[in-house]
Amino acid sequence: MQDFIGLEKQYGANNYKPLPVVLERGEGVWVWDTGGRKYLDMMSAYSAVSQGHRHPRILAAMIEQSKKLTLT
Repeated sequence: MQDFIGLEKQYGANNYKPLPVVLERGEGVWVWDTGGRKYLDMMSAYSAVSQGHRHPRILAAMIEQSKKLTLT
């Protein structure tokens, strides 16, 4: 975990102070760290995750689109 936090300090954009946690996965409004601890993701106002993590309709649309064309 400390290796990832060190990389964040070295290479990350320093526009906000990151939390000392390494997230492993997310589902809906919840995220889990590498130690299995569960957190309520309070970044929903940040447009990239306003729909939550792994929304089934968004995942389905991403999969269907990537079968046709991934990036232009």
